[in-house]
Amino acid sequence: MGKAMLAARFADTNSSNMNESFVRLHFAGGYLPSDSKDWRTIIPSLLMAVCLVGLVGNLCVIGILLHGAWKRKPSTIHSLILNLSLADFSLLLFSAPVRATAYSKGVWDLGWFICKSSDWFTHVCMAAKSLTFVVVAKACFTYASDPAKHLSIHSCTIWSVLVGIWVVASLLPLPEWLFSTTRRHAGVEMCLVDVPAVAEEFMSMFGKLYPLLVFCLPLLLAGFYFWRAYGQCKKRGTKTHNLRNQMCSKQLTVMLLSTAIISALLWLPEWIAWLWVWHVKAGGPMPPQGFIALSQVLMFSISTANPLIFLVMSEEFKAGLKGIWKWMITKKPAVTSEVQEAPAGNTEALPGKAPSPETQTCILDTDRHGSPDDSKEKSDKVVVPILPDVEQFWHERDAVPSAQDNDPMPWEHEGQETEGCN
Repeated sequence: MGKAMLAARFADTNSSNMNESFVRLHFAGGYLPSDSKDWRTIIPSLLMAVCLVGLVGNLCVIGILLHGAWKRKPSTIHSLILNLSLADFSLLLFSAPVRATAYSKGVWDLGWFICKSSDWFTHVCMAAKSLTFVVVAKACFTYASDPAKHLSIHSCTIWSVLVGIWVVASLLPLPEWLFSTTRRHAGVEMCLVDVPAVAEEFMSMFGKLYPLLVFCLPLLLAGFYFWRAYGQCKKRGTKTHNLRNQMCSKQLTVMLLSTAIISALLWLPEWIAWLWVWHVKAGGPMPPQGFIALSQVLMFSISTANPLIFLVMSEEFKAGLKGIWKWMITKKPAVTSEVQEAPAGNTEALPGKAPSPETQTCILDTDRHGSPDDSKEKSDKVVVPILPDVEQFWHERDAVPSAQDNDPMPWEHEGQETEGCN
């Protein structure tokens, strides 16, 4: 995104003879020329700060999720949250630095390929995140309704869904790849969206449908499934197992719903700028450059907000973060803690966090309520050893019951035994 109409400062004395179609071209690749040196310093600084914080946060989330996947079979929600974090990490690693560099310069010197692919790659990652929210909302509803059905999803199905998300996300912004190019005007190299006359109607329709397909419809579908999942969580369970599933699904739903709402709010200004630029009438007011630049900063800040929400609202991510920190300092305490946790029967817990009824995890734990075979295997593994002397003592006690145990009134004989001893 980050497109605006051609600025007046690039017009010269022959500007009246400038082709009208060129005036209506949009800037691409995050290139937004500005006369203000302050904006050319503030916006790149904000983007780099967002990058640093977001990269650290997403690395923590990805590390926790991969550690959990290594110790046990990944669940559906596990995989979808990992997909969100990977999309956020890709945005901050590849797209945000390009935008920061483009904002800091008055000319485009990043090359033709980056100009052509910058907006497309950004929209691919954002569309993949938007579609992932729909799938994760559906997964939350499935888990809240029937945990057994949620666990019966095969790993091949999960991978097929993830591949389908990225394929659809790659195709939706394809017109931007086709029409973005570099052009030299008034001695300045620019990155523009050059729409030929034959494709003007198509691009006008694209400008209207793309926000609907990537932002509005996914948001409505995700909100619908989150609402139904939260309704299922409010139903009281009759068994302890059902109550535990209910608590886990409620925590998951609230956390992921908060992530979706904050993402939508931070993404909304960018879509306002998008519709304003693509559908402005000839001679109409253009969006301020500051609004366009800040809307992009807010869009990239989504990738920073998501991991912070996970790390703050999830007890499991907090425990995983502590475990990773201990592992980074030294591996010996982590190994010791794992050995100590083994007799408790929870060999799949994240390091650095002993399982307890109050802080049992829910996200990566959704596949632990699995099939009866899995429960049987775990019960077979966790066998409390019985010492030989203790076993012999109880065997003799059961075989030869004492008279005192069979005496219905033992307190009447206590005095007699005392006198006999005297």
